[in-house]
Amino acid sequence: MADSVSPLPLLFLDVDGPLIPFGAAPHEYPAYEGGPALRETSANPLLARIDPAHGPRLAALPCALVWATTWMSDANDCVAPRLGLPRLPVVNWPEPSAVDERDERNGLHWKTRALADWAAGRPFVWVDDEITDRDRAWVAAHHQGQALLHRVDARRGLRDADFATLQVWLERASALGCPPATLPG
Repeated sequence: MADSVSPLPLLFLDVDGPLIPFGAAPHEYPAYEGGPALRETSANPLLARIDPAHGPRLAALPCALVWATTWMSDANDCVAPRLGLPRLPVVNWPEPSAVDERDERNGLHWKTRALADWAAGRPFVWVDDEITDRDRAWVAAHHQGQALLHRVDARRGLRDADFATLQVWLERASALGCPPATLPG
């Protein structure tokens, strides 16, 4: 449990891949029904792939959840209700013209710098399906707090093993405000 002086670590959460799996044959994905209100507001058929059981599991993690997705505020309107989550803060991405072209050439994900800036030295987890070792190395060199960059298999989405990894790392990061050991993602 975190002390009152030290804020909880952040958990930056992507939607496509971790919550909406893709890339396998469509028949391989279960469809989760939403109530009538959810069906009326769901023009995107892929939203049915969101497992509503992920909401309570995410909410139970010792962290502050933040949307880190190109869905932007639509994640609060379309995804959060399916998960039973409240409205969450949303990372506002830089304009494409503001992204350093050298990052692309060097294999750094366009979200990496923005997330480290948003965290401002606070411990964080980034859950995404596009994280690479280049992103991990950049964060290790440029972010003063601890960070776990956890890559999720986009074809499967979040699984029990992912939640276990997140739980262990976040518990370490939150315990008595002590800095956690960096764990591989």
